[in-house]
Amino acid sequence: MKRIDRLIIGELSGPWFFGVAMFSSLLLAATYLGRIADYVVQGLPVLMILKITFLLLPPILVKTFAMASLLGSLLAFGRLSGDSEIVALRAGGASIYRIIFPVALFSMAVAALTFVLNDTLVPYATKQAVSITQSVAKQIKNKKSQPTFQSIVEDGKLKALIMAEDFNIGEGTLRGVTVKALDSNGDPSFYLEAKELHYVDNKEWRIYNGARLFSADGRDVTDIKGDIWPTQIPKLNKKPQQVGEQLSDNPDWFTTGEIRAVLARSGVDKSVTTEQYRNMEFWLWNKYAVPLAAFVFGVLGAALGIRSHRAGTATGFALAIGIMFAYMTLANFMNVWATGGVIPPYVASLTPIVLGLGAAIYIMWRRNTS
Repeated sequence: MKRIDRLIIGELSGPWFFGVAMFSSLLLAATYLGRIADYVVQGLPVLMILKITFLLLPPILVKTFAMASLLGSLLAFGRLSGDSEIVALRAGGASIYRIIFPVALFSMAVAALTFVLNDTLVPYATKQAVSITQSVAKQIKNKKSQPTFQSIVEDGKLKALIMAEDFNIGEGTLRGVTVKALDSNGDPSFYLEAKELHYVDNKEWRIYNGARLFSADGRDVTDIKGDIWPTQIPKLNKKPQQVGEQLSDNPDWFTTGEIRAVLARSGVDKSVTTEQYRNMEFWLWNKYAVPLAAFVFGVLGAALGIRSHRAGTATGFALAIGIMFAYMTLANFMNVWATGGVIPPYVASLTPIVLGLGAAIYIMWRRNTS
């Protein structure tokens, strides 16, 4: 690594870590501080509160990497410009492109880290946090989950509908279950009412604490003992995680592979609406757009940070906040348009990235020719 690369990366790394710590603290306080305070008031054990907090951190950290890249580049190059080090590098024959090259490498490494964490650690931590917070909410407030609705599809045909009063992904249980079996014409044929269904041996759902089977005309009623599944009722062919996928409206829940699997299944059994399908396509493209944002913001921040006059740290903060606000505003509009079918989801996800990259290239060209 050449001296110029060590200089730039060394100058950039400190502000980047500072940005991650600052933005993570702000987002954690704004998003989850009230919930954590409620746990403290309710007398939840300290170790449990710490565990929940650590599980909530990964999705927040990943979201701050792009912000930190922008802020770090603005602060680092603002200082280098203010101390005339950029002028010295230019006088030594280095072009603007060569000066920003280490920033591009650093930002690309941040982008790769963002993608890996967002596709592995974040979904795992999100699922664990949901499971724990569901259990905690029931313990301290005697709350139940929202009703769960599922469909059973075989050979592309709807065979049954399931409603459950309560679902716990961690325990693999459905409680207060009603299953409506459908005949070939789509009319009800049998009803099953069960207190609980448990997912056992990591392969199938079984009845727990007995159940009752009704024919649709009400003439036949059978009490079921044990966990024997009646042949008149199709079995739920989804794992607890897949049940959670259909219920979750949080993109952090999914890996890219899980989103693709949900989209593939939804195309067959029509288990989601057209708007939900488009929204999940937007989530999928965002799995790539968010890491790319870390790269683009790093380069854009460096280009903007090169100035011919001394500027205070406040200027870097103001620029970072302004750019992030514009990015999030545009991304939200794009999400609405993609969900409404106005534009394709990939266009919605990548448009802010393309605009940011175009702005960075233009500013670098202007700086290099001035």
